[in-house]
Amino acid sequence: MILVDSSVWIDYLRGVSTAQTVKLDSLLGRVPLAIGDLILTVVLQGCVQDKAFNEVRRLLLSLHAIDLGGQAVAIEAARNFRRLRAMGITVRKTIDTVIATRCIMDRLELLHSDRDFDPFEQHLGLRCVPVDP
Repeated sequence: MILVDSSVWIDYLRGVSTAQTVKLDSLLGRVPLAIGDLILTVVLQGCVQDKAFNEVRRLLLSLHAIDLGGQAVAIEAARNFRRLRAMGITVRKTIDTVIATRCIMDRLELLHSDRDFDPFEQHLGLRCVPVDP
């Protein structure tokens, strides 16, 4: 199962062509994709008009839904943040720590275009979807 981060969805929905959006386009309808509850919130917040909100909501709700948080994830996310901090790496956004931790715990692959996930991949075993440059 592949979890797609808001960094990719936002570009995809805006029609921005990146290696990640091209990869997402090739995966839609072919492999199981997931949307996290917090990712859903971030993407839907960006919809200015009701029509766009409803269209995007329908698209994203057709994916497998994942609750990203919870007590176990919160505790492990704090541990992961502290592990990286001990290496001199500070992750800028708590939500990215939660997303990365959920993926690590559930062995989900992550499709993203956000550099905050790189240390999780390099040091903590986050599996990211490879994209062609």
